[in-house]
Amino acid sequence: MRKKRLASFLAAAGLLASTVPLFAAAQASALPTEDLRAESAQSDGVQADAAYLRQKPAWHRCSAEQPASYECATIKVPLDYRRPAGRTLDQAISRVRSTNPAKRHGVLLLNPGGPGGTGLELPLALGEVVPPEVAEQYDLIGFDPRGVGASSPISCGLTDAEQGIDRPYHPGSFPSDVAWARNIAAKCREKAGSVLPYITTRNTARDMDTIRAVLGERKLSYLGYSYGTYLGAVYTQLFPGRTDRFVLDSGVDPNLIWRGMFQTWATEAEPAFARWTRWAAERSGEHHLGESPAAVSKTFWDLVARADRDPIDFQGEKITGDDIRRARALFFYPAQVTPLVVALKDAADGKPAVTPGASGPGFDMKRALAGASGPAPAEAASDNAVAVLWSVACGDTDAWPRDPERYRRDAVRDKAAYPLYGDFASNIKPCAFWPRPLEPQTPMKVRAGVLTVQNEWDSQTPLASGQGLHRALKGSRMVLALGGEGHGVYLADPNSCAAAPVTAYLTTGKLPARDITCRTTTPGGERQGAPVKPLPIPSGPGRF
Repeated sequence: MRKKRLASFLAAAGLLASTVPLFAAAQASALPTEDLRAESAQSDGVQADAAYLRQKPAWHRCSAEQPASYECATIKVPLDYRRPAGRTLDQAISRVRSTNPAKRHGVLLLNPGGPGGTGLELPLALGEVVPPEVAEQYDLIGFDPRGVGASSPISCGLTDAEQGIDRPYHPGSFPSDVAWARNIAAKCREKAGSVLPYITTRNTARDMDTIRAVLGERKLSYLGYSYGTYLGAVYTQLFPGRTDRFVLDSGVDPNLIWRGMFQTWATEAEPAFARWTRWAAERSGEHHLGESPAAVSKTFWDLVARADRDPIDFQGEKITGDDIRRARALFFYPAQVTPLVVALKDAADGKPAVTPGASGPGFDMKRALAGASGPAPAEAASDNAVAVLWSVACGDTDAWPRDPERYRRDAVRDKAAYPLYGDFASNIKPCAFWPRPLEPQTPMKVRAGVLTVQNEWDSQTPLASGQGLHRALKGSRMVLALGGEGHGVYLADPNSCAAAPVTAYLTTGKLPARDITCRTTTPGGERQGAPVKPLPIPSGPGRF
């Protein structure tokens, strides 16, 4: 029951937005307004207007179907912090209060990643697994970042087909890839052009500080996963004096924002693939994919070549070589991907193919290869998450090439260097046609005594990326879980060796004296064979 609740996003309801005329009449929060103004000043000179800081959230039960302890509210934040008297956005927040007010240290703001992930339900989800000593010390605070979910959500009006970001490179289809990227950028400008330039990590970090001030806190503690690590890192640079206990779990390398992060999926899929070939070879008697890593690799690439020539018919679906290569993230989980490869090989050989990990007609091989589970949704998916993804990825940095030919050359080069996913990663993206960002990328210059946490085998923010975040944040410490599989470590994997040092940091505020390297095993002592995802952390294509 616990995993089921944590794995699903709970619907948020009844969020009440305050209005601009109420700002002046709102009661002051726990800190005097003049203190809030002074303490909200940012290193770049931008600060929240006093009217926003005087808001007092109207907390209420989120819904009758959810516990009374889970409360919601909505405040206002400026669309443009440099023009606070202008247009505003809703900022949805939630909380589960400290279980022991006598031991309360402050608030712990939570972010699940994305960009585009909703975090409003995280206090309720984490409340089921957070250690009691952490629950005592913090009010758990959730929020939907600007543009997401209940916080003035944006849309580009994209169809399901337009929302996909995994586009392999082929000479004949590249012109249509360019047209797709140009069309996405055009539709986003047409549908949400007045808001998109302000849906950025820097502005979301400013919203975080407004939340801090409205809650009456002098400092902010934070637990951010995946993209949330970069969001947290940016906060430490804009508000170093307000940064308290920060845990950055499954790290995004600030030096790879953002094209480099897509490309990291290609470079780091190669060692994961090599590890899988060793794993499968050691179990050749069971899976029959080859008795050596080289033999397993040949079996795989022969299968891809066959599917390229003649797509594999699997339960009425046509599976291409590109569909198989698109599964690059699954190779971080050998026990999960191996049955899929075996089933496809059997189907290609004309043998009865056993549906792996599922039964009945609802199994969808293409969705399984893409990392999804269960049958496809009956209704078209909202494009909110994808719209925010591109807004952040394109609006955080001006490092994206503008010449389509550059993407073509890079895709050709990287398909040869990183055959599993190189061309997918380097192919053209809508950012090539996006408006220029309003602000520069955030440099990591300020010392940040935070704790970074990383699994060795993380498909979405690979180890190299997590190490890059640790290097970029001078003064940080890292807890590395060797053998750890999965995206998200603390509270996401109940067996993680990283749990104890993270809990110790959150409850004492003391960083480890040095970096910690430990080894994660299952209770039986075997290395993990499948991802454990008990938390609503966005994953899959386009999710950091």
